[in-house]
Amino acid sequence: MSNLKKKFADKALPLAVEIRNFVKENGDIVLGNFTVEDVYAGQKGIIGLLTETSLLDSNEGIRFRGYTIPELRQLLPKVPGGTEPLPEGLFYLMLLGELPTYDDVLDIQANWAERAEVPAHVFAALDAMPITTHPMTQFSIAINALQTDSVFAKAYKEGINKKDYWDYTYEDVCTLLARLPNVAAYIYRRTYKNNEHIAADPKLDWAANFAHMLGYDQNEFYKLMRLYLVIHADHEGGNVSAHTTHLVGSALSDPYLSLAAAMNGLAGPLHGLANQEVIRWIKDMQEEIGEDPTEEQIASYIQKTLTEGKVVPGYGHAVLRKTDPRFTAQQEFAKTYMPDDKLVNIVWKIYKVAPPILENTGKIKNPWPNVDAHSGALLLHYGFAEYEFYTVLFGVSRALGVMASLLWDRALGLPLERPKSVTYEWLKNTVAAKKATS
Repeated sequence: MSNLKKKFADKALPLAVEIRNFVKENGDIVLGNFTVEDVYAGQKGIIGLLTETSLLDSNEGIRFRGYTIPELRQLLPKVPGGTEPLPEGLFYLMLLGELPTYDDVLDIQANWAERAEVPAHVFAALDAMPITTHPMTQFSIAINALQTDSVFAKAYKEGINKKDYWDYTYEDVCTLLARLPNVAAYIYRRTYKNNEHIAADPKLDWAANFAHMLGYDQNEFYKLMRLYLVIHADHEGGNVSAHTTHLVGSALSDPYLSLAAAMNGLAGPLHGLANQEVIRWIKDMQEEIGEDPTEEQIASYIQKTLTEGKVVPGYGHAVLRKTDPRFTAQQEFAKTYMPDDKLVNIVWKIYKVAPPILENTGKIKNPWPNVDAHSGALLLHYGFAEYEFYTVLFGVSRALGVMASLLWDRALGLPLERPKSVTYEWLKNTVAAKKATS
């Protein structure tokens, strides 16, 4: 048993007993009420999930096991002489709730390197699809194809005790995370680089090796990839990709099937696909106004977008009510490495003029930028221009958080999710009855 796996078992299994006892003693405590509007609002804000890895505050933003993004950039291990945290360290933190040492990170890197070889049939499945297939579709199919190696599915078929579900889930989670960069890089090189693939370099860390296989071997890009994969990793349990992982996994679908389903959710324009929509919107604006628009011209284009009944991509969030700390982290990176980049400066101009315009509509609860508003500009600076692939990068990162959460789901013995639904007729009758008695 690996060191990380033993530490997880020592932490998770006693906590599972503690939580079960807590629910027995406090199960009748009322946490809140819901309204008719809540039923039609996508269950926003209704507490109904347990997610250990992160918590999102509407005003303070995301905290991973209690740590803010600025704190993670400072405290998580880095490569010697590096400036950005290593994603493997964040996975360790999400799994155990404690900061790792650099040796802990090296241990994960070595373990994942041993698991990283992708079966040939996965690449064959990708090669069977048209080259024009959207990268996220390819990514989802590849994850499903990897499922043939699921040790959880095999063990469940043969018969295992519920108490051991976490054990086999752990093995699947680590193997899946080890292989995702290879799969994603294969999709990128197949789709955009004439099927000319680049072998992995096991001497590199997880993020740098991913950048290497994509074909971007600049040290600055390694730093960006480390930051990108950390800040996109998790956003508590209620967003579509995280919730989908919880939901599908609650049926005891293995980690491969659960993550593939989550990636189908991430591919939606109201979720992960938004990062490519931001770049499209800026490019359309430049085509109409010019390559270097003024703040006044940007303001006019925003007004035009709103008048046409469209949204300004990259602005607003279902929970946050301030500038996304992930946006701020990327802005700080850009100020260090690319302060004179034209596209980056357009992003900053939009940040200056968009919030007041959006706020003045009176219809938008959060006029501030989210993580998607900045990420594409950073990638484009290094020549990564294939923005339909950006959501795959997001998916590789998000897998860290949702897979850590899924492992906790199985360790804690969380049940099948089955929220109650009602009909409109039921709502009308219930509301009428309450009005009659009030």
